[in-house]
Amino acid sequence: MQKSALALVLYMPALVVSAGFLSDEPTEAWVEGEVTFPESSIPVSPREFFVSSASPNIFMVDENSITVSPDGAVRYILLVETQGGARTVTFEGVHCATWRVRIYATGRDDGTWSMLRNSEWEPIRNNAYNRMRYALAAESFCDALAPPRNRDEVLQRLRTKGFGNTP
Repeated sequence: MQKSALALVLYMPALVVSAGFLSDEPTEAWVEGEVTFPESSIPVSPREFFVSSASPNIFMVDENSITVSPDGAVRYILLVETQGGARTVTFEGVHCATWRVRIYATGRDDGTWSMLRNSEWEPIRNNAYNRMRYALAAESFCDALAPPRNRDEVLQRLRTKGFGNTP
């Protein structure tokens, strides 16, 4: 094996660990910037996006709420609607570089926010509970571990991969 190939093979585990794939702990010193909440928890322009054919729920992200902040986090309102008509609205953030998600608050019917007590950045997992967050991060928000350049890039990805506006 050539020296350069051997060096790459030896270096790859460090790259994987630094990307957070083998550890639940972020390895970089990232500091979250100031978080600005949407004025209302009532989605203005919901856009449906595909999560899984196994789920009967409808998943939407409010296009109007999407921001790409200077700290590299994409923040948005997520709306989940069940077949029975129950709706859950949350304000969340995705940080691509550490592949983490944070749920800041849940929305109330009167348009106000209810802050979560234990709002922490958690690894994005592709499991039944987090599949919609994984789908948003993987398909619309992140380019691997890189954040989108701006809000327009996120909207273009959503419109290309999603289903269109949903009332």
